[in-house]
Amino acid sequence: MPSPFQQHTFNARREDSLKAKQALLEKFKTRPGPDDPEVQRRMMERQAVAEARAAREAVKEAERRAEAERLAIEEAARKEAERIAAEEAELKRLEEEEARKAARPQQIIREIAAYAAARQRAASRGRR
Repeated sequence: MPSPFQQHTFNARREDSLKAKQALLEKFKTRPGPDDPEVQRRMMERQAVAEARAAREAVKEAERRAEAERLAIEEAARKEAERIAAEEAELKRLEEEEARKAARPQQIIREIAAYAAARQRAASRGRR
């Protein structure tokens, strides 16, 4: 190999280029074909890896679906519990309102009786 300070001639550069191209061609020709056992073994390994990956992805997808379904069921149960609690609270409010309405006449009667008693006491004080 010439030193970097020597000038290469056109023919020397051309020969180097041809040698490099010939080396690439030889490398390509010596490459094993698709029927080579080593190539087939590597292809089978790649296929096994791809199948294993697909199986893992299927398992993960099934887990994601199961988790999403579980969360949906929990959400539905929570909403149902909230709806039931709201209905119970409304029912309790209505019952209390009915109880107040039912107790109102007795309350009015007691207020009238207390008013009448107070008036009577006031009237009796005035007669003395």
